[in-house]
Amino acid sequence: MASYIFQKIAKEGEAAGVKAGSEESKDWFRDQAMTVGQVNVQKEMRNKERLSNKLTQTDIGRMYHFFYDPKHKNTLPYYDRFPLIFVMERYGDGFLGMNLHYLPPVYRARLMDALYTIEKNDAVRDSKKLKMSYSLLAGAAKFKYFQPCVKRYLENHVRSRYLYIPAEEWDVALMLPTERFKKKKKSSVWKDSRKSVIRK
Repeated sequence: MASYIFQKIAKEGEAAGVKAGSEESKDWFRDQAMTVGQVNVQKEMRNKERLSNKLTQTDIGRMYHFFYDPKHKNTLPYYDRFPLIFVMERYGDGFLGMNLHYLPPVYRARLMDALYTIEKNDAVRDSKKLKMSYSLLAGAAKFKYFQPCVKRYLENHVRSRYLYIPAEEWDVALMLPTERFKKKKKSSVWKDSRKSVIRK
């Protein structure tokens, strides 16, 4: 079986006696992910056991990766070709997602720590997901970092299947260098996001 980076780090944690999903494990998994120089995202997308053809209403609060080609990419200042999102809302032609790649790592960690407070059991999968809505996040100061991450995605512009990331691997996915920004470097994207958060 292929060794995918998410499972590889999870297994390393298990071997080191670190229990995924525990409060004390967050920093360990985040630190491990930060040491990864690069990720072969094409390889990760071959993990057939985790791929879905479509997102549904039950996927709200779950984390996914996918390839995306924006409809208005010619006029956008920049965009991410490989979003890492929590699904926020579903529409007839697509969905609203919180793409964590738009935040620098330290802001991602702060936002994720706040998001853990709205974690709940997933009735469909043997895992956890977030009790999520735009109004919930917008109404609480502790979620202030989420605003630059909110993006609208059209299903007919998704260029792959959806790679499911279970809750025990959120802290790994959070820090892996899987962003694929176009038209600007990630440092410029993160600078804009920091300014946006400060203005709130």
